[in-house]
Amino acid sequence: MNQATGHQLTGPEQWRERGELLNLLGHSVFLIDEGDPALPTILLIHGFPTSSWDWHPIWNVLLKDYRLIAVDMLGFGFSDKPSKHHYSIHGQADLIEAVVKTKQINSFHVLAHDYGDTVAQELLARQLNNNGAGQWLSCCFLNGGLFPETHRALLTQKLLLSPIGGLLNRLTGYAKFCRNFSSVFGPQSKPSEEELKNFWWLININNGKHVFHNLITYIRDRIEHRERWVSALQQSTIPLSLINGSVDPVSGEHMVARYKELNCRLDYLAELSEIGHYPQVEAPEKVTEHYRHFLQQLN
Repeated sequence: MNQATGHQLTGPEQWRERGELLNLLGHSVFLIDEGDPALPTILLIHGFPTSSWDWHPIWNVLLKDYRLIAVDMLGFGFSDKPSKHHYSIHGQADLIEAVVKTKQINSFHVLAHDYGDTVAQELLARQLNNNGAGQWLSCCFLNGGLFPETHRALLTQKLLLSPIGGLLNRLTGYAKFCRNFSSVFGPQSKPSEEELKNFWWLININNGKHVFHNLITYIRDRIEHRERWVSALQQSTIPLSLINGSVDPVSGEHMVARYKELNCRLDYLAELSEIGHYPQVEAPEKVTEHYRHFLQQLN
């Protein structure tokens, strides 16, 4: 159970049983696709260093009214985690578009978090250039580094990006992970021991921890492509929403302030005053309530 909410959790093994493995762009990719195909579709894009399992606390509530599709991006969760691979946001965006084409989704909403926010920014830019897969109906961002200048990376993330990243990766164990991971949650909504074990298990499955220092290069991608990805938020013709945990040290209320300062499109805003970096895990009821309000006002 999630201590903060009393929400019944679905374990990662059960999550895997509900999904499927597809061969996309030459890799085995885990995907979960549930709900009536006649209902509106939501495509959910997870964050770093976790997986589509992040969405399970809000999944069943949204499933009542929507078809839901979530993928483990390359290097995450149950998908392939090749060590000799150049991981990039553009590559992950290509993978998401391969899912859209394979599943033949014509129009859909997007819900993204953290690393997934950046992937969504690249995909949004493609939508605005009329060369994206499918037609977006809306996009909602949970906490993430939408602007490199306001992204306050943890020390561990900075070290992973440095020349000693590979060594640090090998030396990082469960106790260190628990400290770092819990530090971005709100003070009253820390992950339980069971949740921490599950997150750690998902990170390590398929020998996954070895790719951390390769995946973290997304921080450089954000700097290199800042103009394209921020412009997409400013010039969007697609409704955009933020649901943000304010006390997140990485991308909390300071990120929302920058979003407004840059005059990015904002059709709906929910600021969760006591919640940290993982609002869908820390406060699933509040996230689903706000997200449904955002979608309902689009009708």
